[in-house]
Amino acid sequence: MKRLTTWILCGATAALALTALVWQLNVRDEPDVTTPVATAAVLPARIERGAYLARAGNCMSCHTTRGGTPYAGGRGIDTPFGTVFSSNLTPDRSTGIGQWSPTHFWRAMHNGRSRDGRLLYPAFPYTNYTEITREDSDALYAYLHSLPPATQPNTPHTLRWPFSTQAALAVWRALYFSPARYAPDTQHTAEWNRGAYLVRGLGHCSACHSTRNAMGATNTPLDLAGGLIPMQNWYAPSLTSASEAGVADWTPQDIAALLKTGVSPRGSVLGPMAEVVLHSTQHLSNQDLAAMAVFLKSLPPAPVARASTAASGRLPAAGAKLYEQHCAQCHGDQGQGVPGAYPPLAGNRAVTMDATANLVQIVLNGGYAPATAGNPRPFGMPPFVLVLDDTELAELLTYLRSAWGHQASAVTPTEINRMRGENQR
Repeated sequence: MKRLTTWILCGATAALALTALVWQLNVRDEPDVTTPVATAAVLPARIERGAYLARAGNCMSCHTTRGGTPYAGGRGIDTPFGTVFSSNLTPDRSTGIGQWSPTHFWRAMHNGRSRDGRLLYPAFPYTNYTEITREDSDALYAYLHSLPPATQPNTPHTLRWPFSTQAALAVWRALYFSPARYAPDTQHTAEWNRGAYLVRGLGHCSACHSTRNAMGATNTPLDLAGGLIPMQNWYAPSLTSASEAGVADWTPQDIAALLKTGVSPRGSVLGPMAEVVLHSTQHLSNQDLAAMAVFLKSLPPAPVARASTAASGRLPAAGAKLYEQHCAQCHGDQGQGVPGAYPPLAGNRAVTMDATANLVQIVLNGGYAPATAGNPRPFGMPPFVLVLDDTELAELLTYLRSAWGHQASAVTPTEINRMRGENQR
């Protein structure tokens, strides 16, 4: 009995110690929101700056429902653990952030904590936003408070237990989140540092371009090695790999053009990245785009993986015939494409990547570059979801991945069928 009591006491002590540790890790570097803040005049320049930063962070896309009031929240963000709904960022005093102080807002950005002290789910990417400066946070706050108030109560999240609990979130944060501030790297130029600040912080590029573990956590804001975007069935390619989306051999001008217009002589954007260009990067200044280009170009290259081998040494005849019937008119007999209109398929990394999700998505559902000021009438790819069956699509894609010197692996009908099913959920 004495030994059992000792075990119980030891277990209780360990639980208390662990609870205390989790609590300490969740309050690191938190500002004191009870300290009164002197009210400063909100100058138009600060509001304008905040509007620019909101575009850099693509804030409106998540915090606006389709056809809804801008920034009034309510958009569902599907995760492997359930659905998180974005919050109302308008200055409504009852349902928005009208009663938040600049320090409350800074705490949310930097520490991931709401005005009432609740821990926020990292579907709101405070794991990246933690790096922004207090000055930029205050500018965002000023801009959001300049918007018309919209009375729209926040929609409760629909997460599965235990992911729906604050205790589980506290443990997650203790394991995977540390508040940070961007520290300029003195080994690089001011332009490089500006690009790193945008890519790692407000741009939150690692939120898509990195692999997540079973608990939905990425490694670091510097992890840009590519990953499947949860619940979207798109693969955000590695920004460090020459065989995926690395740009080390691109000119800074081509990188900036891709972010500004969605197209460049070296490639074009489709899928989720097209939305990023449409709503965010096309609105950035040329100086900021040049800075991002300098930073992205400097990323340490990932080791080049050995090229995969096609399932057969000969080109699939059925796939070649399907290509001639449905693709050659636009992309050319030799996959050479048409400059300024249809991208080449020969030598195209989107065709030969080990991850085939994007290629399957594009052929199934079509692909469209964003309509931007620099490319107002983009050419698009029609969907073939109702034209070709699983076997035909597999034969066609296998042909693309083995023609013109490509040595990528075959695509199976099972992969096509799985993607069809997941897209219908």
